[in-house]
Amino acid sequence: MYPKNSKVMELYVGPCVLESEGLTLEIAHSIKEQLQHFLPRLRITFKGSYDKANRTSVHSYRGPGLREGQRILELVKSRYGFPILTDFHSVEEAPLVAEFADVMQVPAFLCRQTDIIIAGAKAAASVGATLKIKKGQFLAPFDVKNIVEKANHFLPKERIILTERGCSFGYNNLIVDMASFQIMQSFGVRAIYDATHSVQSPGSAGNSTGGKRDQILVLAKAAVAAGADGVFIETHPNPEKALSDAATSWPLSDLGSLVRQLLNIFEATHEQPGTLSIP
Repeated sequence: MYPKNSKVMELYVGPCVLESEGLTLEIAHSIKEQLQHFLPRLRITFKGSYDKANRTSVHSYRGPGLREGQRILELVKSRYGFPILTDFHSVEEAPLVAEFADVMQVPAFLCRQTDIIIAGAKAAASVGATLKIKKGQFLAPFDVKNIVEKANHFLPKERIILTERGCSFGYNNLIVDMASFQIMQSFGVRAIYDATHSVQSPGSAGNSTGGKRDQILVLAKAAVAAGADGVFIETHPNPEKALSDAATSWPLSDLGSLVRQLLNIFEATHEQPGTLSIP
């Protein structure tokens, strides 16, 4: 059975990496200003990474670090009232991130690491947080059943979220199976579409990752129509100058228009929860 449909679309939105306090607050302010009239039809969580541990080049900017990132994200939360999502990358980081994050995210490359999943689930359980797991580019949607079972030993399914971010197709290319949302929801958890990373071209720029920003809107609309519970998207006021994922960050000034279109589709297509039995 699908998770009970709340008729509220989830949105995880913010910069890929925390570049500075000033820029982060600028983005948070614009999100609040553009999207507040969609509430309560929309559930907004602000995302920002304090460390990008999987950059293509050793010379790429990774972020301000855990404690400075915590300070910035707590400032966003206190000033704008957004719940906070951020990544963690090790067993040791999990309880530290649980001190301030409402949603703890496991990066795609780490989703098969049992110790990471268990540490995240235990830390989230200790503070009432949610664990959001990105499905690796190397996994089929039905493979994540085992990941859910690992987390569910310590955390109820209501606080476990899976994220679709495409599957590797040859070199430097990702594709999205729109049936994956229905399959992942059949495990009793919510399924989110990562509109930013699903249009990446991993490593295609040599020392950085390329992407197809022009495909974000059409694929996000398709994912919502296919039953995704919400969307994860990274945004920046000047995407070409973003210090991480510049090729796939959505222009901040166009965020309201994108969300309006997705919300209209969500409300038109999420009337009746379905059922699907996966062996």
